[in-house]
Amino acid sequence: MVFLNLALMVRARGPDEFWRKRRIFKLAAHYRSRTRNVYSFAIRSVHRALAYATKGRKLKKLDMAQLWTTRVEAGCQQYGMGLETFKDGLARSDILLNKKMLSDLAIWEPRSFEALVNISRERAAVEGLPDIKRRSAFNQVYGLRNLKLD
Repeated sequence: MVFLNLALMVRARGPDEFWRKRRIFKLAAHYRSRTRNVYSFAIRSVHRALAYATKGRKLKKLDMAQLWTTRVEAGCQQYGMGLETFKDGLARSDILLNKKMLSDLAIWEPRSFEALVNISRERAAVEGLPDIKRRSAFNQVYGLRNLKLD
């Protein structure tokens, strides 16, 4: 591009501005009203949305960890054991499973989880760890095989 004078060269922004704006408009393509079409509004909205997305990724991880802990705790209470005692018993038995795996076992494979609880309970009893309760009949999971229909 040939510029006849310095003033015309300063005014021409060139392709860089086009692509910079295009990137913002692509991110704002699903917005409504002027936040979609006007650059000054679009850039504000896009920056705010990206900040929320960054926070959301961290919050999602925290929410999932909290959900896993709740599931494992509920599974432990079902078999009459505290969460900390359960984790301590597993660690002392050299069973290294993370929260996600334990929660999956508690939800989808209750018998495997019960076996882990029993292992942890035996280790806790041998080493004298606190918070071991007897399992009550009300907390047991019953299937049709376990019911006696006379």
